[in-house]
Amino acid sequence: MSKTDEIEDSSAPLIEHLAELRTRLIRSVIAFVIGIVVAFTVAEPILQFLVQPIEATLRSLGDPSPTLQYTSPQEYLFTLFRISMVFGFALAFPVISYQLWRFVAPGLYKSEKGAFMPFLVASPFMFLLGASFAQFVVTPLAMQFFLGFADVSSIFANLLSATSGDVPEEIVVVPETTEGVKITFFGKVNESLDITLKFIIAFGLCFQLPVLLTLMGKAGLVSAEGLGSVRKYAMVGILVLAALVTPPDVITQIILFVVVYGLYEVSIFLVARVEKKREEKLRADGYYDDEAEADDDLMQDFEDDK
Repeated sequence: MSKTDEIEDSSAPLIEHLAELRTRLIRSVIAFVIGIVVAFTVAEPILQFLVQPIEATLRSLGDPSPTLQYTSPQEYLFTLFRISMVFGFALAFPVISYQLWRFVAPGLYKSEKGAFMPFLVASPFMFLLGASFAQFVVTPLAMQFFLGFADVSSIFANLLSATSGDVPEEIVVVPETTEGVKITFFGKVNESLDITLKFIIAFGLCFQLPVLLTLMGKAGLVSAEGLGSVRKYAMVGILVLAALVTPPDVITQIILFVVVYGLYEVSIFLVARVEKKREEKLRADGYYDDEAEADDDLMQDFEDDK
């Protein structure tokens, strides 16, 4: 066989892999587009759900008719399209992850397939858990912090409440004030949604920490002892992360720090369990030498005594 034939034979598997990758990518893109279309049909109810913490805060502060505005003709449409992309990806994620699995699975051993599959399932679950925590706990606290600085009663509510009953309805009366400038909240749809989506994405990604570290522990890239030894550096890093992804609100930052650090400790526990199971399997297969371990411990004690 000539050298040219050898090159052609070796390139055949690469071409097959590229063709397989193209097929998986096309199917993923189609699923993503379908998800966007489906999400766009319910984008407005989703928007109402996402801004519900703002509505609840405004009503609790005395606004009988919470209102958000948009200042350009295309702003509201683009806001709905942005929601459609985010939630369309969420709808298409099972298909995308399945296509990824079908592309990677042929190159994995049976044991590796069994180890990888739980993480593929746990990742979207943990993201959904983090997103729910952001929507129902963090965002309401942040809105109370931000909106609590101003008189957020709608200007229209102020006008109507100050209108005398003797004045005809077609006449608008501006109430007199003796307390300085009236500060009123006129929230924009895209900016209000931006804060909510940032919280959802940030907490959803932070909740991936146990999944990521456990997977790295299973691959032997990290250990429970190593994670425990850098605990103080992890605390500093989590504090910096909390300051970057949350507003200048001490309460929200503390909540994020406590949650993420708790997830870090959970990750150490999970990595320790992975290491224990690996050690038990090695013992059962006869690859783990207890005598060698004992000798290593004696040598370590000897070095410590010296």
